[in-house]
Amino acid sequence: MNHPIPYGRQHITDEDIAAVNDVLRSPYLTQGPKIGELEQAFANYIGSAYAVAVANGTAALHLCCMALGVGPGTRVITTPLTFSASANCVRYCGGDVFFADVSSDTVLLDPAAVRTLLESHPQGYFSGIIPVDFAGYPVDMVAFRELADEFGLWIIEDACHAPGASFVSETGTEHRAGDGSLADLAIFSFHPVKHIAAGEGGMITTNNESLYKHLLRLRTHGITNKPTEFTAPYEGEPERGGWYMELQELGYNYRLTDIQAALALSQLARADSMLDRRRELASRYDSVFAEAAEKGIPVQIIVPPDGVIHAYHLYVIQTPNRKGLYDFLRTKNILAQVHYVPVHLMPYYRNFGWKPGDFPNAETYYAHCLSLPLFPTLTNDEQDYVVDQVVTFLKAV
Repeated sequence: MNHPIPYGRQHITDEDIAAVNDVLRSPYLTQGPKIGELEQAFANYIGSAYAVAVANGTAALHLCCMALGVGPGTRVITTPLTFSASANCVRYCGGDVFFADVSSDTVLLDPAAVRTLLESHPQGYFSGIIPVDFAGYPVDMVAFRELADEFGLWIIEDACHAPGASFVSETGTEHRAGDGSLADLAIFSFHPVKHIAAGEGGMITTNNESLYKHLLRLRTHGITNKPTEFTAPYEGEPERGGWYMELQELGYNYRLTDIQAALALSQLARADSMLDRRRELASRYDSVFAEAAEKGIPVQIIVPPDGVIHAYHLYVIQTPNRKGLYDFLRTKNILAQVHYVPVHLMPYYRNFGWKPGDFPNAETYYAHCLSLPLFPTLTNDEQDYVVDQVVTFLKAV
């Protein structure tokens, strides 16, 4: 191929550009009507009662921790196999991060490992869990909800990779990632390589009205201008007029703009078709690599069982000579990527005592994983080229 093929890429259409242009010609650029439209449309798409649009996925995580009261002395469990924001949000609030290993079958946070960690400490030692729908594979939120109820924990579901993902529980109930049926709060990202691109942007979903109202305030400096939420007047206070607002707690400017909301709304309108294309491409990869593995070619893939609907933000293979394959593909204009360096091995977290060997499943996966190109506008010819180059290299290993 004469052009580079990245692991992910946004898809911007004429309709997207027109939607943004309409906002640029309107009276609103920041917190205008498109914000509410996006929140309602996204809540409908995910299946949650409420949605709060924010500046990015990291801001969404931070605000969730704030709304749930994370602070010094708060201990939260998450996976080491994620982008660092899933852990950093706890540190932003002064809390302590604990990790539990992933399952070797799914590379998702392992409920059994979390239970072991919980049972090794007194009841009440931990406050919450942040499981991650890694690569678009939805976590078993039923198992985590049972743990949360047993040990008195809250749950933030990091669903940045998984809009449109779902799983069917043993009772036959379908649970969509982030629908609020099992997690207290869930978060999504509108980064360009995600399913819905807004440049930057994020969303929090919940079925809890109290948390929803709190988040609305926290994303705007902790300020409210709603008279029903005002505190009682203080002695000698001047008369309140239409200008009046209250800073009720310390919040942040984590607002999304109408420009970004318009782009996300336009993208959301075709979210299902883009998701279908991701799954079609993943299925093509599955067929080739499953056949290659049967022939003894050193490649491993993760295929979810029946009842699990994967969103395929990433398509990941595992192979022994990952570094060699990564370098080879770059010579062929294929910009594969690695997701992720385990968070506990980052220098910042090693300062807290985490070390190699703490989470062998996550570390083994990291040593072998490579994310191949997967995005809705990837052509079949481009994908065939990627597959040919991967198989060519692995045959020679």
